[in-house]
Amino acid sequence: MPRRKQEEFEERRQQIIDGALQVFSTKGYRDATNKDIAAAAGIKSPGLIYHYFKDKADLLRAVAEAHAPPLQLLHQAETMLTLPLEEALTLFGLTYMRLLNDPVKIAFMKMSMGEALRDPEFARMFGETGPLRVWRFLAGYLQDQMDQGVLRRMDAHLAARQFVGPLLMQFLTHSVMQLPEMPGIAPETIVAANVEIFLRGLKTIEK
Repeated sequence: MPRRKQEEFEERRQQIIDGALQVFSTKGYRDATNKDIAAAAGIKSPGLIYHYFKDKADLLRAVAEAHAPPLQLLHQAETMLTLPLEEALTLFGLTYMRLLNDPVKIAFMKMSMGEALRDPEFARMFGETGPLRVWRFLAGYLQDQMDQGVLRRMDAHLAARQFVGPLLMQFLTHSVMQLPEMPGIAPETIVAANVEIFLRGLKTIEK
């Protein structure tokens, strides 16, 4: 494909992704129609969506990858795997915190959680699309640190979930329950505390 054609293809594809994010965030995944998405994306033909995406589930995956900061870490996998442990976990944590700064991303995540509670098939699909891929990646990083002797050995997948748990709780209290924040506590402070507590439990003792 010629370069200009490729650029136009990518631009139109991104338009559809952004339009789908808006519609999914307001109407939900199940109730969103191609007509709704096409209107939000500024394209005339709803059928054109299938020129860029295999099906609605494929579009959901693209929306998650484009607008969920933790998934974007997967594109930096090689770089992250070379970072020192504390630096890598801090980067991971701060990336999660970015979910709290964008009302549209918050709406999308709340929609996804609500639909997952009502629809087991959607829950499975969304879990495989986003959270499980991120947790598996983190588990792989932690396993590598265990193999190097930096962390003591335990189930790496369980360790990954223990690290992510407090970050998800921050999202729930801030964006879903809308509980009042502790005054003067910045996201960087929350992440630093999470990293410190996590490493106190898992880091090997230097002799």
